[in-house]
Amino acid sequence: MISRSAYLSAEERREATVETVLDLAAEQNPTDITTGAIAKRMGVTQGALFRHFPSKDAILQAVMEWVSERLLTRIDRAISTKTSPLDALEAAFMAHIEFISEHPGVPRMLFGELQRAEQTVAKRMAQTLIQCYGERLGRLIAEGKESGELTPSLEEKTAVTLFVGMTQGLVMQSLLAGDVKRIRTSAPAVFALYRRSIEVAK
Repeated sequence: MISRSAYLSAEERREATVETVLDLAAEQNPTDITTGAIAKRMGVTQGALFRHFPSKDAILQAVMEWVSERLLTRIDRAISTKTSPLDALEAAFMAHIEFISEHPGVPRMLFGELQRAEQTVAKRMAQTLIQCYGERLGRLIAEGKESGELTPSLEEKTAVTLFVGMTQGLVMQSLLAGDVKRIRTSAPAVFALYRRSIEVAK
């Protein structure tokens, strides 16, 4: 039987490869994923895979491009629906949580790249993603202080660090429990606590 992937266009094959890597990352240590395993899961030969990617690092780079584009787009969309900076922060947090729940391989890939000793393109992209995300959060926190929603003395970098740390903490707990999707249940109460810590007392 011929695999459906044999009929994919070049662009579709690249996206299918990215999705396959994320699926495998949800099941095992990302550093242990081989091009052979990717090709086998896709139902193609390694030769067919390398016609679209010159190396495994190129595949990982494509994965990080996919993650960065989709995560930031989703967060921007969530933020754009809110007029209040504090509500926008909550929308960004929940959008991030939903993204991770839908793609449990994503945090494993990010953690895996950031832990690599060498400075690869994929690692730099992961670092850039976190930086861009932090800049968006920082702007919202600054706007919240200006509008009087957030405590005037709030240190913006610290608030951003805590925001990102909440997501990472929820991810680590869910990975330990073996169920990434459980973060959907825990996230609202976690953000509610964060919200109370940064908003102006009423």
